[in-house]
Amino acid sequence: MRSSRSLPRTRWGPEGAGEGARELPEEAPVALMHDAATTAVMMATPADLEDFGVGFSLTEGVIEGADEITGLEIAPADLGVEVRMWLRQPAGAALAARRRRLAGPTGCGLCGIESLAEAVRAPKVVGEGVRFTPEAIRAALRTLGPAQALGAATRAAHAAAWWTDEGGLIAVREDVGRHNALDKLVGAMARGKVAAEDGILLLTSRVSVEMVQKASVLGAQILVAISAPTTLAVRTAEAAGMTLVAVARDDGFEIFTRPDRVLSAP
Repeated sequence: MRSSRSLPRTRWGPEGAGEGARELPEEAPVALMHDAATTAVMMATPADLEDFGVGFSLTEGVIEGADEITGLEIAPADLGVEVRMWLRQPAGAALAARRRRLAGPTGCGLCGIESLAEAVRAPKVVGEGVRFTPEAIRAALRTLGPAQALGAATRAAHAAAWWTDEGGLIAVREDVGRHNALDKLVGAMARGKVAAEDGILLLTSRVSVEMVQKASVLGAQILVAISAPTTLAVRTAEAAGMTLVAVARDDGFEIFTRPDRVLSAP
């Protein structure tokens, strides 16, 4: 399915009105289904949906590993798209026991959560051993912009990416929703058996608590975002043992947790 399309528009500027067109991102309801029952309906860009299904299943705790999905198919429907997944036991039985429906509009990662404890669930603790210089972090950021094809075309999409010193930009996923972009990246890495052990997670969005929770499922030791975090995101990153770098630009960035992983940090 297409991730964007050109639509006509009238532009007003200093010279007056002019006809033309603008490339806009597609946005559609995507039903994420497990064992023929809907687990969530998200508004998303209908691209990389296999990655989305696997990544969402991982970050929402439906499965522990990609191999617990025994079958996956994409089924376009009149009103949107269904991502149909079948689970290996005991994952299927565990999901059936706690079945719920999440209704998640773009930008909302906690809609449908059933309790306060679930909303602020403890993150997974990430590993140790990763270190990067400030120069490496800036180099990683410089690679992200040119790799955002949907963002460059529409100026209306978020991106999540994985970067390593040796391989550069390993994977990039884009979506109108920042949570969706990260889920797609998590799924792409899981399906490609890319371990999150020696790289940097890059985000083009602000850092909210659920973004840190999803990053901890990935196992990212260093998260770098171009916008600021929330206070709860900082506390969650601290609990995960994650280095949280935000307000990141080519001329500098701010480290909120675990600055020891940035080699020349004070």
